[in-house]
Amino acid sequence: MSDILDKRARAALLRTRLSEAMAKAGSNQTALARAVGVDRSTISQLLKDSGARLPNAHLIGACAQALGVSADWLLGLSERPESAADLLANSMTLTEAPRALVDEQIFDWHREAEGYKIRYVPPALPDMLKTRELLDWEYAPHLGKTTQQAINASEDRLNWMRRSQSDYEIALPLFEVESFAAGTGYYAGLSADIRREQLTRLAGHCESLYPRLRFYLFDARRLYSAPLTVFGPLLAVIYLGRNYLAFRDTNRVEAITQHFDHLVKEASITARALPDHLRALEARIGG
Repeated sequence: MSDILDKRARAALLRTRLSEAMAKAGSNQTALARAVGVDRSTISQLLKDSGARLPNAHLIGACAQALGVSADWLLGLSERPESAADLLANSMTLTEAPRALVDEQIFDWHREAEGYKIRYVPPALPDMLKTRELLDWEYAPHLGKTTQQAINASEDRLNWMRRSQSDYEIALPLFEVESFAAGTGYYAGLSADIRREQLTRLAGHCESLYPRLRFYLFDARRLYSAPLTVFGPLLAVIYLGRNYLAFRDTNRVEAITQHFDHLVKEASITARALPDHLRALEARIGG
């Protein structure tokens, strides 16, 4: 009896989805019949039959192809209406990543994932948590006169994060913060005053925004991560430098999420301990 009910439900879903696909494609019974090479009455019967009988696989496949959807979706075997080719094409994309604070693509992804947890391994200290002085030092050489506009945009991103319903987890290599405090490597030439102010500001953000913002430091001698962002279950993005490599298929998003969660689990400095760690680093900075 349950098999009969299953077949009836599947046939009803087929009729519903076929009607939806026709409406979205701007098609009708006559046009669809012509496209798949059957009589109009065949399509009419397919849409109106209230029984449990399903059409043959050839007709389902032809209708799916004509309407630009997948046969699996018509039959209720998938929740994604795209064809297999479209699913494959959309599962991974390569998008340009401008060297600027105003990055509309990454902000669009944040807005798309609002309400979900966002996991982030930044390439350096996160822009939205930097002081204006640090942003100016870092970006002025290549942004020139537009630096002020870019700094304002970064502050807008921080204000948006405060208002959004998303939780943020950030994981950063321990050496990045230590190098910043010491003014070495990438941060060579950065004044002690800017470094002290930045560490004070970062510690304050980590305290005032906790627990919605949780910031961890992991030991890169034990663990490695490329810069990446995971936007809930929707999207995982790896930062390549000039491009973002974005994945939307469930398996890859889940794998990258597990990678991030391992960084948090093995963190050397937890989110609760980070403010004190930052203040200890600040105290060691000379004049």
